Amino acid sequence: MRDKQDYVDLIDVPDSYKGPRLQFPLTCADIDLLLEAFKRKQILHARYVLEVLFETKKLLKQMPNFTQVQTSPSKEVTVCGDLHGKLDDLFLIFYKNGLPSGSNPYVFNGDFVDRGRNSIEVLMILCVSFLVYPNDLHLNRGNHEDYMMNLRYGFTKEILHKYKIHGKKILQTLEEFYTWLPIGTIIDNEILVVHGGISETTDLNLLHRVERNKMKSVLMPPREIYKDYNTDSKHSKVDVTISAHGRIKTKGFLSEHLPKHEREQVIDILWSDPRGKKGCFPNTGRGGGCYFGPDITSKILNKFQLKMIIRSHECKPEGYEICHGGKVVTIFSASNYYEEDSNRGAYVKLCSGTNPRFFQYQVTDATCFHPFHQRVSTMENSAIKILKERMISRKTDLIRAFLYQDRRKSGKLPVSKWAFCMETILGLNLPWRSLSSNLVIIDQNGNVDYMSSFRNIHIEKPVKEANSALVETLCRYRSDLEIIFNAIDTDHSGLISMEEFRAMWKLFSYHYNVHIDDSQVNKIASIMDLNRDGSIDFTEFLKAFYVVHKYETMMKPEATNLG
Repeated sequence: MRDKQDYVDLIDVPDSYKGPRLQFPLTCADIDLLLEAFKRKQILHARYVLEVLFETKKLLKQMPNFTQVQTSPSKEVTVCGDLHGKLDDLFLIFYKNGLPSGSNPYVFNGDFVDRGRNSIEVLMILCVSFLVYPNDLHLNRGNHEDYMMNLRYGFTKEILHKYKIHGKKILQTLEEFYTWLPIGTIIDNEILVVHGGISETTDLNLLHRVERNKMKSVLMPPREIYKDYNTDSKHSKVDVTISAHGRIKTKGFLSEHLPKHEREQVIDILWSDPRGKKGCFPNTGRGGGCYFGPDITSKILNKFQLKMIIRSHECKPEGYEICHGGKVVTIFSASNYYEEDSNRGAYVKLCSGTNPRFFQYQVTDATCFHPFHQRVSTMENSAIKILKERMISRKTDLIRAFLYQDRRKSGKLPVSKWAFCMETILGLNLPWRSLSSNLVIIDQNGNVDYMSSFRNIHIEKPVKEANSALVETLCRYRSDLEIIFNAIDTDHSGLISMEEFRAMWKLFSYHYNVHIDDSQVNKIASIMDLNRDGSIDFTEFLKAFYVVHKYETMMKPEATNLG
């Protein structure tokens, strides 16, 4: 075991270094700093890489083998699958779903590295986010969080290329860092999240107790060995360190390994794959873990009183796949994994008592075009604009309410009173305090200049039309629109064509007697087709308006949250 002082304190960051400089203890500002730097193709200095790894390992060592996560209606958790060094996919996830925070927790289910060109950047973003939000960002070990796998699939070469002086130190630090990653997450005491899967002998009670840090590498057999390999070797199966001359020296000791039965348990959850055939049989495709059938899934879930397994480990054309009667979900977050357009990426949002909700995406030139600092999507900006139109259409009533609350005629109100007026007059139960920064000017004392509610609003149509039937429709009938959409979206891809979208609105208008002008339908269709591919990601659009408008659930007590 190497001390932080042996590495970090001996490395100076020169004045000529133009990349991001991290300040420990880290804050959310450091996450922003790192994201912007990586967007500009900057490389994080080796000193900071090592310090982040050491600090992360220190926290990981305090964590159990399985992290427990609880959700609530106001705090869903997002589970992401394999990223494999694909930085643009991570950017797109944060762009669509928001940055990690105390109110926006994530589980990243392993395989952060290898194959892609930006594995160290992906790993650094996840580790820094974990250090800032250790209770709300969770990291599971995948089968590629293994220094032997890194030799075969690219991460070792990436490190040695980007860090020619200190690359060896980073690789040596990663070797132990991997072993302290938790091996799974349990959500709401009913959903098991592991990278690979299970086997017929999976024993969660045993897995809770194993010394996970003794699992150095799946590819390293538990026997004493000493050999010497060149860095180009693709078939070495031993403990590896890298010499200053690029040679790999390998050694292993029996005492450093888990007992055979415990080792096999960990291999199964990191390497296994579900199959439609009943039973449990060797995973010949991978050479590790097993193939497990629906009967094995039911057996293990029943034994440990669980309802579902969420796993990753396999690329799926649509980014996710549901099998074993809805009891096993595969989530894979690296789009274009094999080649451009080969597959979508996806993540899943979970909340106790509701069905999983899947969100798909695909990195394209269009998705990479927007600067990352746009924290809200185009659709959310559009929703804010419509909301402002709604405000100016009720300007007289709002001013009357503001003046009534402003007894001193100062032109200012506390945020709480401004929010009360907005909710009362507009009849929309929104998070007005959170929205205030987008809608009004607030002084240093936290008071709202309430007349600024009506500034910088350009009305393209008469005020009467600006009352916006579209806003009312999205607020009041969101669940009904979602039901109709899911009926049209027969392949459950989350995407429908422009013509299907228009047909959906016609069907809605007919059944609910709500008239939406064709020009408005065309306008929102254009807004939603971000990459101009002729398909509409309706789930994302509704999610954006849900954040801004919060449809009135009291109007629709029977509404079902469909996934």
